[in-house]
Amino acid sequence: MTELKQVLNEYLSLGINQQLDYDKFYLYSIITHSTAIEGSTVTEIEAQLLFDEGITSSKRTMTEQMMNLDLKNAYEYGIKWIKQHPEITTDALINLSSKVMEHTGSEYHTITGDFSAAKGELRKVNVTAGIGGASYMQYPKVPGKLEAFCKELNERRKSIDTSDIISVYNLSFWAHYELVTIHPWADGNGRMSRLLMNLLQWEFDIIPSKVLKDDKAEYIQSLVDSREKDDSNIFIKCMINLHTKHLREDIAKYQKSINGSEEKLVDKQSLKQKMVNKWSIKPSLAEKLVDILKFMQDNNTVTTDQIVQHFAFTPTTAKRYLRQLTEFGYLVSKGGNKNRSYKIKKGVQYE
Repeated sequence: MTELKQVLNEYLSLGINQQLDYDKFYLYSIITHSTAIEGSTVTEIEAQLLFDEGITSSKRTMTEQMMNLDLKNAYEYGIKWIKQHPEITTDALINLSSKVMEHTGSEYHTITGDFSAAKGELRKVNVTAGIGGASYMQYPKVPGKLEAFCKELNERRKSIDTSDIISVYNLSFWAHYELVTIHPWADGNGRMSRLLMNLLQWEFDIIPSKVLKDDKAEYIQSLVDSREKDDSNIFIKCMINLHTKHLREDIAKYQKSINGSEEKLVDKQSLKQKMVNKWSIKPSLAEKLVDILKFMQDNNTVTTDQIVQHFAFTPTTAKRYLRQLTEFGYLVSKGGNKNRSYKIKKGVQYE
């Protein structure tokens, strides 16, 4: 926990959270990874285009894209709501769940009664943690357990020392674990638990934690272990470690970008001029070609569709630029027309 404090201090001292549009893109990342854990394949770039421009991806199902839009709306509503420091009640959680599941929630008709996931209604069926998994609490117990959880959560919120950052994180991770263990809904429990965790972090102005899709196995296993041993500290420790790791990764990326920004700017201009002189192309075209190479530094292999989505080029224009870079010797292509991809040629470096 001392390590997390040290990393947080370094993160804040560097001003990483003061960058332009930091809050927006950090939120988009949280949303994209939260839905990815539930099976969505929407990427962060695709989510940005969907959220900011309303551009959908032909490669993703409408369910996946609506899952991301619904969660974005739930977060935006929830952040405004939690900043008012309201009482967290069963009805409030049902309302949040209805936003998370608005366009993807199913209607259930069972012998125990009808209910709608799209309306955030509590389940009226028993559920298990996957095939062969342990059963969650029986559905008649859910309302009472949820009421008791809200009561304890509100008491903890009122008594917490908000200057103790680690205590705030522990509270948010505890709330996540308790809510997902109760499993109040037929669907959306993971997204709701991560949403509540993040809202508590926003309420007390600390950097929200992400659960990246690459963390899924470790994250799920910690939940299973905590449940089997009836010890929420196992999950809390896992989340502390993951958050520390992610902050360190963000610090490393930020320092790399700062240390190399001036040099890359000079190199970009020299490479642009080299293209103009060697192939007698217009400076405006050279600028676009160099931008594509810069983008490919962080995306080793790209397709025409990725270039279209990132730069908002038409498919014809994107293909022409990629073909020119290949002819100039900067890229190599692989595959046929429908499955063609491009990568920076071995031995050719942007820097």
